[in-house]
Amino acid sequence: MILYELIDYDILRVTWWALLGVLLIGFALTDGFDMGVGALLPFVARTDTERRVVINSVGPVWEGNQVWFILGGGAIFAAWPPLYAVSFSGFYLAMFVVLAALILRPVAFKYRSKRESAGWRAGWDRALFVGGAVPALLFGVAVGNVLLGVPFHLTEDLVPMYDGSFYGKFLGLLRPFALLAGVVSFSMLLMHGAAWLSLKTEGVIAARARRIGTLAGLVAAGGYALAGLWLAFGIDGFSLVNEAVVDGPSNPLYSEVSHGGSWLAAYGLRPWIAVAPVMGFVGIALAVLGLRAGREVSTLLWSKMAITGIIASVGLTMFPFILPSTVKPDSSLTVWDASSSHQTLFIMLVCALIFMPLILAYTAWVYKVLWGKVTEDDIAEHSETLY
Repeated sequence: MILYELIDYDILRVTWWALLGVLLIGFALTDGFDMGVGALLPFVARTDTERRVVINSVGPVWEGNQVWFILGGGAIFAAWPPLYAVSFSGFYLAMFVVLAALILRPVAFKYRSKRESAGWRAGWDRALFVGGAVPALLFGVAVGNVLLGVPFHLTEDLVPMYDGSFYGKFLGLLRPFALLAGVVSFSMLLMHGAAWLSLKTEGVIAARARRIGTLAGLVAAGGYALAGLWLAFGIDGFSLVNEAVVDGPSNPLYSEVSHGGSWLAAYGLRPWIAVAPVMGFVGIALAVLGLRAGREVSTLLWSKMAITGIIASVGLTMFPFILPSTVKPDSSLTVWDASSSHQTLFIMLVCALIFMPLILAYTAWVYKVLWGKVTEDDIAEHSETLY
């Protein structure tokens, strides 16, 4: 027997679909509070010292947190090549804007405190805000568009083709439901950033963060509930017409897909997936209560639970679809027909089983070493070495 045949192809496909979700959730749980802190910077810090406290609360960890983003992108490229090709072709301008913002952020971290000039520092503070707020918003907009379906089709040679002009593709992403998803994402990460600042700072900074985080949590809960109702009654879902061939070739054109009905029909077929939205709502509620009560560690953990539930609910609701097509539903990408080969997925899984525990162990060690609050006294004492 060939080694990779020890695990069935369909099991590997589902495993890598789940692992992709884990990587995206890991990115949101870690780099998500970095983005939230950046977006909160103009509102929770009034003086230069306060801004430096906020910046240095994430200063030691933001680079490591971006590993999850790199891992997620690499997993899409290697495990789901059609998804990588189709999504990046259609979302090119949006991806460029996100990457530009993510590139701007590390430059702002490195250069912000290199000069004493108030104007210089204010400019880089705005860059930190953009670097946090823009990705937090556009990632949600992207998820909203995936739920709505994307206007692409595949040729007989599996070349992705999109309707609309180059710039129209970007503006076409800004549909009402997608913007609502963006608001949910943005407010959710604001709440997460506020929970982090509540843990890592003290005094007026933490108090302001708790007030804004409470409001952001309420907006996230309301937006998430509205999005669920919109999915139930205002948006057509996708479904496979025939029984899926779970171990067949990776060719989406072999599937027959129907565009109609509700995405939420998945909860009738798989009632257990309701645990994800329940986690989302309960996590937000407990995080908001924790922010109001001034609790620290537990509030951050509840915020993480909320993010996990909200992101997981999208993937579980859509399964087995990963990128549906509104132009030609039969071109939609699913877990069963958009993956790499059996052998590739097996080799990737072996690598993941080796390196993921190392990454998790190293990350846990870093957070343990860097545990504790950042204070104004720390900034004054180490002014030349901190951000």
